[in-house]
Amino acid sequence: MINKVHHIAIICSEYEVSRAFYTDVLGLTIIREVYRAERQSYKLDLALNGNYVVELFSFPDPAKRPSRPEAMGLRHLAFEVDDLDLVVSVLNAKGVEAEPIRVDEFTDKRFTFISDPDQLPIEFYEK
Repeated sequence: MINKVHHIAIICSEYEVSRAFYTDVLGLTIIREVYRAERQSYKLDLALNGNYVVELFSFPDPAKRPSRPEAMGLRHLAFEVDDLDLVVSVLNAKGVEAEPIRVDEFTDKRFTFISDPDQLPIEFYEK
């Protein structure tokens, strides 16, 4: 019935800041960028390794997303990585601080979290 996750939609508070974060820091590539004047809204379609994964939206005065303590609903976005130490090093070099690396007690895989400019938790999970 379901084939795969098609995309994840994210609403940001400061479009240029989030655009730079998702493209320059995380390395997602732009598929298309549209300004919708009637909504005063940008829509940025982003790809990871050629696969469409994120829609980044801006809207005037979006509601704040409760994040901590953890709120009901979608919790975080997670990316699989080959080398977690390398990812943390690259993020640190770009001014992004990661939480201490932890180990999943069920899979014995390493992972860490960062936050996007609007405090959306983003996980990096080692393959």
